[in-house]
Amino acid sequence: MKKSGIDLSLYKEEQMKRRIISFYQKYGASGFSDASRMMENDPEMYKFFVEHITINVTEFYRSPEQWKQLRNSIIPELILDTKKVNCWSAACSSGEEPYSLSMVFAYNFPGIQVSILATDLDSAILDQAQLAIYPQNVLRRLPLMLREGYLLPQGMEWKVASQIREQVEFRKHNLLSDPFGSDHDLILCRNVMIYFTEEAKHQIYARFSASLREGGFLFVGGTEQINNPGRYALEAVGSFFYRKKRTPGGTNEGNPRING
Repeated sequence: MKKSGIDLSLYKEEQMKRRIISFYQKYGASGFSDASRMMENDPEMYKFFVEHITINVTEFYRSPEQWKQLRNSIIPELILDTKKVNCWSAACSSGEEPYSLSMVFAYNFPGIQVSILATDLDSAILDQAQLAIYPQNVLRRLPLMLREGYLLPQGMEWKVASQIREQVEFRKHNLLSDPFGSDHDLILCRNVMIYFTEEAKHQIYARFSASLREGGFLFVGGTEQINNPGRYALEAVGSFFYRKKRTPGGTNEGNPRING
């Protein structure tokens, strides 16, 4: 999967095997080699394959200690000199992460205007995210005050309140091939990079850095610490956050915004 930058060897073998078999059977291929040849001449088939093998596992407020650091340390630093925060939840899956972020701002920083761009490669999962309806099991880590304040019962499930949904804009986006945004105050990309090759990681981290304003933060997953962050003009702040270094005359020009 060099073309996509995804390292399939890092996925659980049996889980990945089931996904690959169901994929090539759907297209009537005799095996994965046959399906690979078919994909060479069928961009839509290849696109579906990448979406099909992407594993979307997430929940609200995943890894609560990381969210506490975001709430108590990172956001207060971000809003020292601004009342408007521009965020990007990259590889957002079914929306639990960007909605969690919107809730944190609404409850803890009500005077701050927040804009959250949420992107993912999988069109179907983005459709699900925009519905904003979730089962009880993905809410287990969400603090009670956020659950009571921003979730509405809908049968056996829960719907995210409109004031939270309004802060989030969902778009389809490929981290390896599509343009990145610019002047982001906060980028979240968590529990995703572990599935990319080292070459792909290097490319993405460099582009994340270029997309951050100086003093902005990158929020990563618990097993995704960046080796030698200085080469991306980043500095570690705790275990899960990286601040873009401030440099004299620094600029984010030349990195176009993500277009809808």
